[in-house]
Amino acid sequence: MKDVGKRLFRYALQFKRTIIIALIFLSIAVAAELTGPFIAKTMIDNHILGIERAWVETEEAGEASYQGREFIRSDRFEGDSSNLNQVQIFQVGLMYYLMEDTVSFDGQRVVENGVLTIRQGDDIATYPVAALSPGEVYQFFQPEVRYLILLMGGYFLLVLISALFHYYQTYMLQTSANKIIKQMREDVFSKVHHLPINYFDHLPAGKIVSRITNDTEAIRELYVRVLATFFTSVIYMTGIFIALFLLDATLAAYTLLLIPILIVWMIFYRKYAGKFNRVIRERLSDINGKINENIQGMSLVKAFGREKEVEGEFEKLNKEHYKYNNKLLTLNASTSFNLVNLLRNITFVGMIWYFGGGALGVGSIVSMGVLYAFVDYINRLFEPVQGIVNQLAQLEEARIAGERVFKLMVEPGIALSDEKVDRFRGDVTFENVSFAYEKEDYVLKDISFSAKQGETVAFVGHTGSGKSSMMNILFRFYDHQKGKITIDGVDIHSMSKQALREHMAIVLQDPFLFTGTIASNVSMEDPTISREEIMDALEKVGASDMIKSLPKGIDEEVKEKGSTLSAGQRQLISFARALVFNPPILILDEATANIDTETEEVIQKALDVVKEGRTTFVIAHRLSTIRQADQILVLDHGEIVERGNHGELMVEKGRYYHMYQLQAGASQQSAS
Repeated sequence: MKDVGKRLFRYALQFKRTIIIALIFLSIAVAAELTGPFIAKTMIDNHILGIERAWVETEEAGEASYQGREFIRSDRFEGDSSNLNQVQIFQVGLMYYLMEDTVSFDGQRVVENGVLTIRQGDDIATYPVAALSPGEVYQFFQPEVRYLILLMGGYFLLVLISALFHYYQTYMLQTSANKIIKQMREDVFSKVHHLPINYFDHLPAGKIVSRITNDTEAIRELYVRVLATFFTSVIYMTGIFIALFLLDATLAAYTLLLIPILIVWMIFYRKYAGKFNRVIRERLSDINGKINENIQGMSLVKAFGREKEVEGEFEKLNKEHYKYNNKLLTLNASTSFNLVNLLRNITFVGMIWYFGGGALGVGSIVSMGVLYAFVDYINRLFEPVQGIVNQLAQLEEARIAGERVFKLMVEPGIALSDEKVDRFRGDVTFENVSFAYEKEDYVLKDISFSAKQGETVAFVGHTGSGKSSMMNILFRFYDHQKGKITIDGVDIHSMSKQALREHMAIVLQDPFLFTGTIASNVSMEDPTISREEIMDALEKVGASDMIKSLPKGIDEEVKEKGSTLSAGQRQLISFARALVFNPPILILDEATANIDTETEEVIQKALDVVKEGRTTFVIAHRLSTIRQADQILVLDHGEIVERGNHGELMVEKGRYYHMYQLQAGASQQSAS
């Protein structure tokens, strides 16, 4: 997806106020921090090497004393010093010397027998000098101490300010990132509930889980680390380049070459890292899907002794994931650290050539303080460069994860509607209905029948005859392509799916229970349903004995899918769930297929309670359970081939008769 960056940016805009404040704080912190080399330059040039400037002798009290004479540094002397005696101090090796004169140029210094020789290229000058004792040198350094203390104090204050603003900008950026991902996860999870049922036919649950968890976590790292690093690095580099231009525009212009090098590198890196990351995310998704599938089917895996085969399939996916992770690791290891070191070394070689190769004479134009500041800023410049290069892998991983998340987000969904319709009476009519899951491959063909309020209609037939498809289109999990389905004379396509389903309930062959309690599974967390209504529904379906046997009653914990309950107990809870919502239309999808005979008797009584006054559709597996149905529709390859009640169909001695006889014979044979 080409608009991944725009979508990620739009999510960030939701919290732009916090992010903008954080960036302002970051700018203040960087500005405070980057004053350090300038302060050091001032300390070196003005107050450490500054004693080598000319000193003006004065008759009044001065800043420094030497052999009873008073001196004030020329740059701090007020008045005309041209007619006054001036001296200059020079450091040669570890010794300091005083010269009763000032020099016209500076360069390489040598002192022999009280004579200072200065050489710059072909120019040579000699001056008589006197060696200074440590005490005498301190006299000239003493005026600078208070300036040095003030500058160090100011720098320490700036360091504290920088640390404070860094803390708040980091906190605010990371808080914003967590809010962004919280919102994104909620949006993705909400989107999953807006997707049509057929979307889940083609995508395993594990892959969807991977997008909501692993992929959004990768995107979280984008906002928490990558963008924070990029923002910080850009602001740092901007500040450093400004400082470099203030120090020396020519050399600063050369350092700007780093920017196109970084851009070219990012394009190159993205080309290969994107390819590797895409495969890595896909394989991680496949791994999650495989784990989810095998954990759910663990009993079958063990029952058929397929452990080694399953392990082999998993190992194949894991090896491919490992292979591409190694490729990405090789790309990162061979470039990121090495690239920065290479650029750093090239820059320092350029500096040595620039300063030492004769382009500029040290001491004539570029001072020691400027040189120190340049080296400091160049060192600092490569910290954000290193940060950007190191985060390229995470950036690419987040971009690919974003592709996968937004691919799910742009799937056409069904908006949830607040539309309400009056309670149905329950008159259902199918008029020449045809339905196909895939294009023209119809699984239901020209289906027509009517069910009056309070009637029970049963669907029977072999596997694949279309029984479950009838319920899928009635519930609008899928929409039929031809014909019309009406409830109380109203086309079901004229109302929202939520409004339709509000007055319908379904009991599945394998009832699904959510992690929680029995009460929460019956009420589905609907706040309008009271505990008394939950207990009443459970008692009506015959689950009161089960509830009494549990230590916490309806507050008993339910594990994932109700694994601690028997099939019969899960089914009774499912019946209570359908009853408590009091729907006018009830669908029973082979609700007694997986239940033992004893439990079936309890459930049959529950069925009678649940069906009372409701239009009920039953997908029947055991034909003995539908003998009291008002209508029985026999399906074959998506068509109704027989219809009538139990007695009428037995008289016809057609398909239903033979199916019933086969089941009855099988039951008698098993009983004997």
